[in-house]
Amino acid sequence: MVKDIQRINPTELYDPSPNGYTHVIVVPPGATLVYIAGQGGEDENGNLVDDFASQLKQAFSNLRIALNAAGARPEHVVKLTTLIVGHNETTLQQLSTQVQEIWGDRPPTQTLIPVSRLALDRMLFEVEAIAAILNS
Repeated sequence: MVKDIQRINPTELYDPSPNGYTHVIVVPPGATLVYIAGQGGEDENGNLVDDFASQLKQAFSNLRIALNAAGARPEHVVKLTTLIVGHNETTLQQLSTQVQEIWGDRPPTQTLIPVSRLALDRMLFEVEAIAAILNS
């Protein structure tokens, strides 16, 4: 029986690590799942920072705060869904760099969805997550 979170990149699929994700994650039975709503680039007062890079950093900072509130840490994250307004190769590289800074060589699965707009007029990035806390 699997007792740890397994990260699998089948050799028959391309290597996703330069883009900051893993193809497959297996969560062991009995883990507590934590669902984090989409986090954007707003500060604690609801003020949205202006540029994509700043929103990206703030959104991942907000994700850490939400994870901490549930007793989870970044290494517990098994799935990210990221939404980007005006997505291109530059935003992909910035996202990949940010994910690699947080998760290194053990990134979660991730789906990136280019969108025409998000909840707020100036919002450029949003990230939601699913985390799995292993129970002892």
